[in-house]
Amino acid sequence: MDDDAKDRMIHVALVEDDVHFQNAFLAAMQAARDMKLVGVASTRADALRLLAGMPADVLVVDLGLPDGSGIDVISASLTQWPNCGVMVSTAFGDEAHVMRSIEAGAAGYLLKDSRPETMMDEIRSLNSGGSPISPLIARQILTRFRNTRAPQPDFTRARIRQAPGEPAARATDTTAAILSAREQQVLELITKGYTADECAALMQVSRHTVLTFVRRIYAKLNVTSRSAAIFEARQQGILRG
Repeated sequence: MDDDAKDRMIHVALVEDDVHFQNAFLAAMQAARDMKLVGVASTRADALRLLAGMPADVLVVDLGLPDGSGIDVISASLTQWPNCGVMVSTAFGDEAHVMRSIEAGAAGYLLKDSRPETMMDEIRSLNSGGSPISPLIARQILTRFRNTRAPQPDFTRARIRQAPGEPAARATDTTAAILSAREQQVLELITKGYTADECAALMQVSRHTVLTFVRRIYAKLNVTSRSAAIFEARQQGILRG
C-alpha cells in the first residue's frame, strides 16, 4: 500500500464486550481495504484507557458494558479525542438511551440488527461528515422533535430568543450578511428552538459541524451571542418574524 493510501485509511476503535460481534466486526473490517482497526476494548475501564492513546477517526461504542455505560465513554471521547466521530452500536433502542447518547456527543446510532458489512458503509458515512441512524431511531427522534415544547432559554436546551434588556451587537456596515444555505438552515433551526444535537440529527451532520456553522454565523453577523445573532438576522431581513 502506498503512502497516499495509508493516509486515506479510516482508523477505527471498537468498544464492545460481545466476542462474537467483535469477531464479525473484525472480519468485515479486514475485508475493507480503506479501514484499519486500531484498538478494541471490552469494558468501560478498558475503553477509558484506550482513549489515553492515539486517537482514532471513528469510535464505535456499545452502551451495555459489563462495568458501566458506554455513554461515559462517549462523553470522555469528546475531551480525549475531540476530532473523532462517535457511533453507537447497541441493542438499546429506547428514547432514553438514544437521547442520552446524542447529548453525550454521538454522531451516529445503529441498532445491532445491521450486518457488519453494512456497518462499514456507515462508518465511511460518519467519517465523511454524515450521521448514520437506524430508521427506527430516526423516527423516534423526529417524533420527539414534533412533541418538543419550548424549554428554558439556553442554546443546549431551549428556544433561542433575545433576553429582555440584552444589548444586541450590530454589524459594522449596512450590507446584509450573506449566509450559505447550510448556515441559513442552522440559523432557522436554532431560532425554532432546536438544540445543537437536534440540528445535527436533522441535518445528518456531526454536532461539531453544527457548532462550526454557528461560529460562522456569528462572524458574518458580527455578534457574540445567540440572541444577538437572531436579533441581528431579523434586523437585516435574513430571518422573518
